[in-house]
Amino acid sequence: MTIVLSVLIGFCLDCLFGDPANLWHPICAIGKLISKTEALLRRVFPSTPNALLIAGILLWFIVCGLSFLIPLIVLYLLFRIHPALAFIANTFFCYQIFARKCLADAGKDVYTALARSLDDGRKAVSMYVGRDTQALDETGVIKATVETIAENTTDGVIAPMIFMLIGGAPLGFLYKAVNTLDSMVGYHNDKYEYFGRFSAKVDDIFNFIPARISAICMIAAAGMLHFDNRNALRIFRRDRKNHKSPNSAQTESVCAGALHIQLAGDAVYFGKKMEKPFIGDPDRPITRNDIAYAERLMTGASLIMLALGTAIRIACTVNLL
Repeated sequence: MTIVLSVLIGFCLDCLFGDPANLWHPICAIGKLISKTEALLRRVFPSTPNALLIAGILLWFIVCGLSFLIPLIVLYLLFRIHPALAFIANTFFCYQIFARKCLADAGKDVYTALARSLDDGRKAVSMYVGRDTQALDETGVIKATVETIAENTTDGVIAPMIFMLIGGAPLGFLYKAVNTLDSMVGYHNDKYEYFGRFSAKVDDIFNFIPARISAICMIAAAGMLHFDNRNALRIFRRDRKNHKSPNSAQTESVCAGALHIQLAGDAVYFGKKMEKPFIGDPDRPITRNDIAYAERLMTGASLIMLALGTAIRIACTVNLL
């Protein structure tokens, strides 16, 4: 029950305050750990495909092991002092793991920047996406923002929520380590093709079920928010596999269907054009308001998952007792 309360309070704190600019953030620490460990392993292992694969696997176990064990040990020691201290720390950790307000603020930043000029919009969206943004038109900037919010509904909110409801902040930090590894080394390019392969595959496994749960919650949210949930379900069934990742298009397809817009398509990464299938139908032109609509869908899906997850966790706890 304390885990449920920690997740509930943590989610509320994130919705209210997000990530304070001057507050140390553990996800940044995970990122630094990845960078320093990668540099060390590249010095130790030769640059051959097999050696890089082994080094990448070792990187995953070091980063994920420490990301899980450190908060677990901290919470255990605090619990030995007093259970209330462990509860407060677990709640604070859960708050730091959530990224709902961060995603919403990112959307608002791009929206405001686009209202000033296209160049400002390109600069703003470049802070949140991996693709090249210099040549994007206004529609491209909006699409990139909507796709980021839709995809990260899973990565930033619902998936960590699921893991935290199961195992508290330690399991939440394990998930964030898996996700951060994928975002930093899980690329299909010359540098990370072998070194980041294991991290990318494990991230696909960790997100497989949460991505589909997120999509279902978003379809339900679409109906509650007076978007087109029937079309969301139709496009989800048709286009949820229109992505190289087995998980990314799950929520993107729902968002596209609910808003009657077309997402994805070809994009440029690191100077190279990548051909990608479209997601959704171009029933109407994309507008800046779609950024706000995507944020509403993300929030609605998150609240539905929070309610369902809390109810399931309480029911399981009662049955065990």
